[in-house]
Amino acid sequence: MIDLINLTKLYKGLRAVDGLNLRVDKGTVFGFLGPNGAGKTTTIKMMAGILRPTEGRIIINGIDVRKEPFKAKRCIGFIPDQPFLYEKLTAMEFLRFIAGIYNLNHSQSLNSHVTELLNLFELSHWSGELIESFSHGMKQRLIMCAALLHDPDVLIVDEPMVGLDPKAAKLVKTIFREQAAKGRTIFMSTHSLEVAQEVCGEIAIIQAGKIVARGTAEDLERQAGMKGSLENVFLKLTEDGKVAHEQSLSSS
Repeated sequence: MIDLINLTKLYKGLRAVDGLNLRVDKGTVFGFLGPNGAGKTTTIKMMAGILRPTEGRIIINGIDVRKEPFKAKRCIGFIPDQPFLYEKLTAMEFLRFIAGIYNLNHSQSLNSHVTELLNLFELSHWSGELIESFSHGMKQRLIMCAALLHDPDVLIVDEPMVGLDPKAAKLVKTIFREQAAKGRTIFMSTHSLEVAQEVCGEIAIIQAGKIVARGTAEDLERQAGMKGSLENVFLKLTEDGKVAHEQSLSSS
């Protein structure tokens, strides 16, 4: 469902993403982990078509994002880490606005779909309220509604749990698992190792723009050469990746 092929992004000579190769299968909740500045958000923005890669290709559901951007974006739902909302609209008005962007007909079936999503994210009681009155967590859940409105094959999510209370976080994790079970692919960047371990079937760890490890939690333990929490495994793998990167720079 997702193929990243030699994906590279340069910023004034700095390799923010460095020859990334990654394949993600359909119906997977895929965790994308790494320390600050590792290249997670840059990769996600290139996948969503917001940034143009310096080199490489991004294939979503068989569609080249660079060659057919509009067709690719119809397959993608994007949830950024800092979403923008028109706060003078109600939740229902905002979702109808998003439906218009995707040329979805304002039919009875669309209204039913909007109502279903609001119920799913426990926002139905606030559908007629102005977004400016929403808490951060409610705004985050509304953005998730909007991202699913056009039934995308792939959901790309950057830090979905930021600002969510425990109840909302549990709800979102349950929804992600249910969506994957229905065949939707979820590519999720997160700093929460607990969330990654609980929700993701597979995880990749990026360090200095390169993938340093990939697999299930058990696979990562083997690659790190240690048993224990994902936190300790993550720290070991990123430290090893940092050392390898510094050795590569010193030898070049």
